Amino acid sequence: MTARGQLRVYLGAAPGVGKTYRMLEEGHRRRARGTDVVVGFVEGHARPHTEALVEGLEVIPRTTITYRGASFTEMDLEAVLARCPEVALVDELAHTNVPGSHHAKRWQDIQTLLEAGITVVTTINIQHLESLNDVVRQITGVPQRETVPDAVVRQADQIELVDMTPEALRRRMAHGNIYVPEKVDAALGNYFRVGNLTALRELALLWVADKVDEQLDRYRAENRITSTWETRERVVVALTGGAEGETLVRRAARIAGRTKGADLLAVHVARNDGLAGADPAHLARQRTLVEDLGGSYHQVVGADVPAALLDFARGVNATQLVLGASRRGRFAQLFSSGVGVTTTAGSGPIDVHLVTHAQVRRGRRPTAANRGLTTRRRAAGFALAAAGLPLLTIALTQAHGTLSLPSDILLYLAAVVAVALVGGLYPALLAAVAAFLLLNWYFTPPVHELTIAERENILALTVFLLAAVAVSAVVDLAARRTREAARARAEAETLSTLAGSVLRGSRPLPALLDQIRETLRLTGVTLLERRDGTPAGPNLNREPAAWRLVAAVGDQPCLTPAQGDADVAADDRMSLVLRGHPLQAADRRLVEAFAVHAAIALRQERLAEQAAAAGPLAEIDKLRTALLSAVSHDLRTPLASASAAVEGLLNPDLPFTDEDRHELLDTVRESLDRLTRLVENLLDMSRLQAGALGMAPEHLSVADTVPRVVDDLAGSARDVRVHIPDDLPELHADPALLERALANLLANALRYSPPERPPLITASEHGGRVEIRVVDHGPGIPVPEWDRIFLPFQRVGDRDNTTGVGLGLALSRGLIEAMGGTLTPDTTPGGGLTMTISLPAVEPGGAGEDADPAVLDRVDHWQSTP
Repeated sequence: MTARGQLRVYLGAAPGVGKTYRMLEEGHRRRARGTDVVVGFVEGHARPHTEALVEGLEVIPRTTITYRGASFTEMDLEAVLARCPEVALVDELAHTNVPGSHHAKRWQDIQTLLEAGITVVTTINIQHLESLNDVVRQITGVPQRETVPDAVVRQADQIELVDMTPEALRRRMAHGNIYVPEKVDAALGNYFRVGNLTALRELALLWVADKVDEQLDRYRAENRITSTWETRERVVVALTGGAEGETLVRRAARIAGRTKGADLLAVHVARNDGLAGADPAHLARQRTLVEDLGGSYHQVVGADVPAALLDFARGVNATQLVLGASRRGRFAQLFSSGVGVTTTAGSGPIDVHLVTHAQVRRGRRPTAANRGLTTRRRAAGFALAAAGLPLLTIALTQAHGTLSLPSDILLYLAAVVAVALVGGLYPALLAAVAAFLLLNWYFTPPVHELTIAERENILALTVFLLAAVAVSAVVDLAARRTREAARARAEAETLSTLAGSVLRGSRPLPALLDQIRETLRLTGVTLLERRDGTPAGPNLNREPAAWRLVAAVGDQPCLTPAQGDADVAADDRMSLVLRGHPLQAADRRLVEAFAVHAAIALRQERLAEQAAAAGPLAEIDKLRTALLSAVSHDLRTPLASASAAVEGLLNPDLPFTDEDRHELLDTVRESLDRLTRLVENLLDMSRLQAGALGMAPEHLSVADTVPRVVDDLAGSARDVRVHIPDDLPELHADPALLERALANLLANALRYSPPERPPLITASEHGGRVEIRVVDHGPGIPVPEWDRIFLPFQRVGDRDNTTGVGLGLALSRGLIEAMGGTLTPDTTPGGGLTMTISLPAVEPGGAGEDADPAVLDRVDHWQSTP
């Protein structure tokens, strides 16, 4: 049987990073070592450096397939199989074959080659992985037509990442090393944006890192390696649900922060016997703290806490483990070494940190749930013992002589067990002692005396007493555990319901308070917040002026904590007040968890309100600053020009020719036109600031709007290059405002562009929006200064008043944003600045450029061929 060939994959983040080039270099290296290498299929995309590497390698001729009257070339799978080389170089793993080929996809062709024992070296981009298809579409706005199941790539024997920075890739694109010149501008403005390339690069790095982790885990499992390999620093902090948890989390975060890239993980071990030993309120606060510090929270179940902690730590390949010091005293530690000591002894290479805290040696008082059964059941147990044992004694006395002493002992033992089942430990202990005395008095010779004549009877009665006590303790413990497990289950179901109601509700805080009221059968629940500046005092809970009503459900809300039947502090400023009945001690822990969630929900609502209010205020402040600055700057320049021209014309001592007078009048007219445009802009900005900007948005064509803007700029714009696609969809905007914004952008571009390289205006559709780009090839602006250029009259480099961006960009951004669009700067490849206007399209057009236009063109061609 032929051994399966190996698969080597070169994975890239985007087209043009050099995957095919690296594949061909690998082919040359293997050929130099004497390996039989052939080229099954290589797509050179007319890139000279790539095509030069094909020389010197044996190339299997492609097969020609006719489909719908057109001819296409594909890899000749039968020819490669017949040639049967050791290694085949097959480009584009995600390629879709022309109908009529052996398989629909090229990865299926490669699977056939691998099964034939041929090693295959291939290439793929990260956007073609099936699991990332929706993510890539969300980032780039481009749906991927050609995808490969992740399992195909993950089964590769070797995966090598071909990496390149976005800036370097865009430079390669601008130099014409990837696409033909006529496609460069469209590609740079669509798929090959810096943000898109950065996101795709991160996806590729994370996917390969996950693959490496998977290979490492498989290697460790195959070689049964359980020891920790410190390939990456991971700090695990163990949380008990006590008040010391926040101290431990902060300590662990500081430890993780000392190493760049270290992971922080918090774990809580829940006992699998149903015991509710953790405080849900503490755990909720600690989980929030862990996530705020950039860590993750985990919960595992186990009866042996040290073993569960170590299993988790080894499972995540942790390097350090943070535990709290024991809260038990030295006497208790004599009987059990404790979690910390036991964990440290079995930690092996994992460093264990025992952190002291304020709760050390304090211990916990047993709660009411942990003290056993209810008072009613205990009373019933005592009553059963008081009535049942005398009745049993009378019955056995009447049957004296027919039953032996062992039978009497078994019947008394059954009675003690019955008492234990009803009343628990203490009634059963009383019943055991009473049964021991009754057996001694009535049935053990000599009868009616508290003495025992035979040694065997002494042993029998002693064993009876010990057995009765042991059974009573076990029955009582089981009853206690059952009650505690039921309470823990009820609390877990309640918290689960709470989380679901909060997530489903559009207003989480009222939904949460209503959930508390329904769960505890209350008549009203109120959340109060202490007012700022209110001093603490003994009468604070009775002063209505000291508290502010935040939210309430049910009947009449409480205005102070003292007006309710119970109150629970959510934090140092908020209090949850309950009305309806006093709060039981066993329910306080659950209510504290509700209170913590209520405080978090309130903070989220306030943050959302602040974020919504901050946006308009910032825009108003920006427009006000622009308006004030314009009066002192942009009005001055045209006024000075017009004034100088008029003074020259009025001066009788200056002889002017008709041509000179005409030129001065043109200067006056041009200055007045600039003043008119400026005043219109200022008026529009004042209306925009007041929220009264008059807009008349309509469907308009970019191809009609741009020429009008260029014509309005007269002779200075005669060399502006314009490239507007014929199939560009219409956009929804105000024509006058759009023309004004474009005029300002184009004026700035003309000011900085060298004469031999005039500005370019181009447009495209991307993700349901029309994007208009004004491209100049001037000196450009450093990226850190991009925010400043939109502040009115912030000149990069403190230039003179005749240059700089002035008011134009601030006005343009304000007008574009008022129409629901965006104005963003970008670096022009080769030097310069590109300003991009993005406005909603009337009808979403096509999906845009595919990641590889050559691939898209090929697929579209054979799919649309008549």
